[in-house]
Amino acid sequence: MIQITESIAIDEGEIQETFVRSSGPGGQNVNKVATAVQLRFDAARSRSLTPEVKRRLAALAGKRITDDGVLIIQAQRFRSQERNRQDALDRLTRLIRRAAVPPRPRKRTAPPAASRERRLSAKRRRGQLKKIRQDVPSPGE
Repeated sequence: MIQITESIAIDEGEIQETFVRSSGPGGQNVNKVATAVQLRFDAARSRSLTPEVKRRLAALAGKRITDDGVLIIQAQRFRSQERNRQDALDRLTRLIRRAAVPPRPRKRTAPPAASRERRLSAKRRRGQLKKIRQDVPSPGE
């Protein structure tokens, strides 16, 4: 079990890891050794997460989550497979921790008097400018 928060622990069986070759510089090491890690976590079917956490996780993950609800994390920052594996797990736990914290509700407040006055004075200036631009009737009309 991977402990994420006090209340959330993920079974290691829910996480699939695939090792692939990294892209980018690295010469012969990159061409020969599969050091990059592709971590897959099926968030939609996970029994460890509540529906609210799943919803927030999907919003936070963005394009890293598939239509089926599978979260894919690609880690290839390091030259060794083990460090990339740990990096991918760390990124997964950070993401789930962020999703586990419910957002604070926004308290509606009235705009301050200074901002109301700025808005109204800007409207007055704009009205004056438009008034100046109006056609002036010619004396013969």
